[in-house]
Amino acid sequence: MMAAPIIKKMLFIVCFFATVCCHSQEQAGLKLWYAQPSANTWENALPIGNGRLGAMVYGNVDTERIQLNENTLWSGGPNRNDNPLALDSLTVLQHLIFAGKQKDAEEMANRIIVSKKSQGQMFEPLGELQLVFNNHHKYNNYYRELDIEKAIAKTSYKLGDVTYTREVLASLPDRIIVMHLSVSKPHSLSFTAFYSPAMPNAEIKTTAAGQLVISGTTIDHEGVKGMIRYTGITQIKTQGGSHSLTDTSLTIQNADAATIYISIATNFKNYRDINQKEKARAAAYLNKAISKSFAEISKAHVAAYQKFFKRVKLDLGTSDAIKLPTDERLKNFNTTNDPQFVELYYQFGRYLLISCSQPGGQPATLQGIWNNNLRPPWDSKYTININTEMNYWPAEKTNLPEMHEPLIRMVQELAATGKQTAKEMYGARGWMAHHNTDIWRINGAVDGAFWGAWSNGGGWLSQHLWEHYLYSGDKSFLSSVYPVLKGAAMFYADYLIDHPKYHWLVICPDESPENAPKTHEGSSIDAGVTMTNQIVFDVFSTAIRAAAILSKDQSFADTLKHLRSRLAPMHIGQHGQLQEWLDDVDDPNDHHRHISHLYGLFPSNQISPYRTPQLYSAAKNTLIQRGDVSTGWSMGWKVNWWAKMLDGNHAYKLIQNQLTPVGTNDGGGGTYNNLFDAHPPFQIDGNFGCTSGITEMLMQSEDGDLHLLPALPDIWRTHGSISGLRARGGFEIITMEWKDGKIIRAIIKSTLGGNLRLRVPNEMKRNDGNELKKAKGENKNQFYQVEEVATPVISPKATIKPPEFKNTLLYDISTEKGKIYTLVSK
Repeated sequence: MMAAPIIKKMLFIVCFFATVCCHSQEQAGLKLWYAQPSANTWENALPIGNGRLGAMVYGNVDTERIQLNENTLWSGGPNRNDNPLALDSLTVLQHLIFAGKQKDAEEMANRIIVSKKSQGQMFEPLGELQLVFNNHHKYNNYYRELDIEKAIAKTSYKLGDVTYTREVLASLPDRIIVMHLSVSKPHSLSFTAFYSPAMPNAEIKTTAAGQLVISGTTIDHEGVKGMIRYTGITQIKTQGGSHSLTDTSLTIQNADAATIYISIATNFKNYRDINQKEKARAAAYLNKAISKSFAEISKAHVAAYQKFFKRVKLDLGTSDAIKLPTDERLKNFNTTNDPQFVELYYQFGRYLLISCSQPGGQPATLQGIWNNNLRPPWDSKYTININTEMNYWPAEKTNLPEMHEPLIRMVQELAATGKQTAKEMYGARGWMAHHNTDIWRINGAVDGAFWGAWSNGGGWLSQHLWEHYLYSGDKSFLSSVYPVLKGAAMFYADYLIDHPKYHWLVICPDESPENAPKTHEGSSIDAGVTMTNQIVFDVFSTAIRAAAILSKDQSFADTLKHLRSRLAPMHIGQHGQLQEWLDDVDDPNDHHRHISHLYGLFPSNQISPYRTPQLYSAAKNTLIQRGDVSTGWSMGWKVNWWAKMLDGNHAYKLIQNQLTPVGTNDGGGGTYNNLFDAHPPFQIDGNFGCTSGITEMLMQSEDGDLHLLPALPDIWRTHGSISGLRARGGFEIITMEWKDGKIIRAIIKSTLGGNLRLRVPNEMKRNDGNELKKAKGENKNQFYQVEEVATPVISPKATIKPPEFKNTLLYDISTEKGKIYTLVSK
């Protein structure tokens, strides 16, 4: 009775390894590949996108599923969600907080601050295009891949003596999704295509021209009427065979090949204007592309995509593990040596950013541009107390500044809508946003005061505009966004209040995102929390510097300098930790996923091993106390923090924790088979956070110098190289090679000129043999200016261990704009 199951199992194993052997040589590049279909698991499907359209390709054999998204397909319509009760009651609320009645204050904040209108709208799926292939269940030699060097997904399998191949891409230049189906034997391609809608009341029809059309209007949500109209058009061109149609489907019979063109558009123009003609737009995109063959569209798409993707190359070595499917590599990563898997994951993060954030489109949501749920987790919108910011950490340094544009534009739009919020809720000038926003650029507080009474979403987001300037040196850009930087500073200048006990200027009400000390009876509401103080410090500092660069607003800048001098300093508490709150109430056994008070370590540069050793040691203690394993995005942030700790081995440990199959870690997090980050559920921020962290392990430029190999883990020491990274001040690492932990060659281009202060682990010289000049004094390069922070307040109970790290050498190189400098080891 046992023989049949055993034989069946043995046949499966033989077929599996035959598939692996057939395809292993095909995996030499940067590919996610698998020996089985996705079945009906969305997190096994493979993502493609062009910044406006996104699709998840399942790779199923008998019923292929292409799940579709369009970046402006959201619930609701133009709306505001400010709470007008805030201003009149703000003083009473502040008195409760300063009196230590945080729970009462939270209850009041729920009434007067949290919106009584929409809590934010939802990013919505269009539905699926499904392709049914009759009698295709007895297949073999199955293989599917996502080639992230070309941004093309591919599925192939054999049925009898016929090989079936499908290729699908989301064209960057043509703004459509295209799928090509081919067979090895003429007249063997037959299938039926139809839409499976996600929206209620969607209309599906076929036309006399042989097109399959889906259309409708998005849903109402939380009292806001759905006003986005959408149209999706599918058209199929074949070589040979015949076409037929029903009211809702298209059927192809006995063709040699087929190309499917999918165009989707909405009536959305911007957050105020939804008067575009969605049917005409969808038809225009399709008509422009339909005359082109798949080969023509593919060639243009790959060229457009590789203009971005090929800028950065990472080589950490390889091993036999590369011969295994991606899901097997993920399962084995913590027990085998697979350095190329880190390279794949790193570049997958860059692939995702290119695919979901293109100039002129919407920023990446919590799920990028990929969502299959009508009511998605957290509405699949923009959580701006960490997650949206993390999405864009790789943009500048991994040489994708164009991908930053959608976020920068959203910040400018939020600055416009946020003026009314600042004035009507807080009686302040400037602009502000709370902890969430959506496509309608809401600024009000949502979800409850525990999460939503945080007032720093605008302040943090504004720093992305400044970061873009620091990398590009584009003074005209700085001038164009200066009103946004100034407005963020104006809000804080008006909203700060004197703390009656400490007499520092603080924000009140305030909270450390999504966390609460035990002393507050479960309430997060407080005054002057550490993260907020750090954000206000940065907002003031960037406005002061921008005003100086642009030679304007001197008196305003002087006012900001005075206010900045009165901000609460950072505190080191009784457990040697960086305090999360002004009072020393941190719990060393608190393992909360948010460690928001380490904003000052990263992405800010207020905490430094070289400039602020006491704060640096306190930050390290905080990281150790909080632990490693957590939600996916939290571990992504921790990779960056440990890189800033100059501890490459610990940063690598976090990468291992991240690259663990979802469900393995007791504390959550991990990675799905398609390499999507798991909160769980899927959140894309962890992918981007880890890509940023790997970059920070190899290069940092925030602490007054360009630091090469700051946190190289032992496992990567033997040899490696990276090329194409960007640093502040317009420096580009054309290439950097290392061996045995020492840099053997670095080629650096200066696009702006100025002093290059270089920190390296070993002695170096110019390639012509000339010695390098040892650095002295302050770095005169304005892009590397570092603001001095106040001396921390230290608890007498604290034990501060001086930091220990490896010696480095510091050189100054005077560079000229456009010139390239080659350095070699001595």
